[in-house]
Amino acid sequence: MKNIKIVFWGLLALLTLLWLLVDTPFPQPFGYFPLRAVVVQYSGILGISCMSVAMILALRPRWLEARLNGLDKMYRLHKWLGIGGLTVSILHWWWAKGTKWMVGWGWLERPVRGPRPVIDNPVEAWLGSLRGLAENLGEWTFYAAVVLIALALIHRFPYRLFYKTHRLLAVAYLVLVFHSVVLMKFSYWSSPIGWLMAVLLAYGTAAAVIVLLRRVGVKRQVEGKIIALTYYEDLRVLETMLDVPHGWPGHHAGQFAFATSNESEGAHPYTIASAWNAAEHHITFITKELGDHTRTLHERLKIGQSVKIEGPYGCFTFDDAHPIQIWIGGGIGITPFIARMKQLALHTDEGNRQEIYFFHTTADYDEAAITKLKADAEAAKVHLQVLVGSRDGRLSGERIRATVPAWRKASIWFCGPAGFGQALRADFAVRGLAVAERFHQELFAMR
Repeated sequence: MKNIKIVFWGLLALLTLLWLLVDTPFPQPFGYFPLRAVVVQYSGILGISCMSVAMILALRPRWLEARLNGLDKMYRLHKWLGIGGLTVSILHWWWAKGTKWMVGWGWLERPVRGPRPVIDNPVEAWLGSLRGLAENLGEWTFYAAVVLIALALIHRFPYRLFYKTHRLLAVAYLVLVFHSVVLMKFSYWSSPIGWLMAVLLAYGTAAAVIVLLRRVGVKRQVEGKIIALTYYEDLRVLETMLDVPHGWPGHHAGQFAFATSNESEGAHPYTIASAWNAAEHHITFITKELGDHTRTLHERLKIGQSVKIEGPYGCFTFDDAHPIQIWIGGGIGITPFIARMKQLALHTDEGNRQEIYFFHTTADYDEAAITKLKADAEAAKVHLQVLVGSRDGRLSGERIRATVPAWRKASIWFCGPAGFGQALRADFAVRGLAVAERFHQELFAMR
């Protein structure tokens, strides 16, 4: 999360600094209308820049993943940028549109304008001729963008509809690029703020076109075929094994992939619950019924069906040098740990093995699934504790520390409900654990 905050606030700070090099928040003579002109320019730059970076992140760029500690973190930044861009855009809209309303209501008196200066630069003159069109398109596109972003933030909005409507934001973004290019103060273009805006708008435009053409991640997509399906009815969990004979580069335990079984539904991210063995080239996903898509997967998927796989992604890969690791898997958050145990079982002869304590908390219990889990833990030489909520109560930091006396030497790997993870992180931070370096949390929800 630290890197996300640095990028988000760093972007806003950089834009503000570069803007201050060419403009001022205290225009002279100072008054409402001179201030309005300044605020509209500044808020417009912040808003379209947030949208541009969010659009770039929609491409799932691999070169950024390691720097942000995983695609799940990139998506969280994408969400923050969308919310930030929307917030600033509302401010931008109010200063532009609200002022006109207040003049009409008689609350403000617009100053008398003198004759407009003659514009010698043909490019500036041409942009000026497009001003009315840019304002009108920008206003109506802003209304559409507000609705689309709001739908994206409503978790009950069906994913199949979210997949279709969210892509329309790329169209809205392209219109807002036109709005920004025409209406940004022309003198900015010859300064560092203008150069940065040119790069962001160009890169964002290319990203929007790729999104609209449905070409995101196509170079990392391979075809797989379902070879086994196991449904655990009591857990409402489906285990799907696929054969991926060609093109898959392999993956580390803890990574995830996007799977597309129905083009109209789009790609869904699932953590890979198997270690990679190039001789077998199989990939396993374990899916919990959590929404409209996953609820019917066990009815719709069939043996022999083709599935498109894109990836691998993620940095939740258990890479550290601490002598002890503590794993905490809440509910379906168990999947990266299953993959890691299978990977460890393939290399039990390695020396200097870490001592691993695995706490799996669940509200539901299925004997067959737990039996398989215990077998995986035994093969990987992992200390496993299964805690069923109704029987064993809630897992706490105190309980973990009692089980692992040498916890100060450990790193913690958590995957499960976000609130549960935050509570444990805060608990261990109070006890002196360097959570920024030692507490690793997969951001479970990517929407």
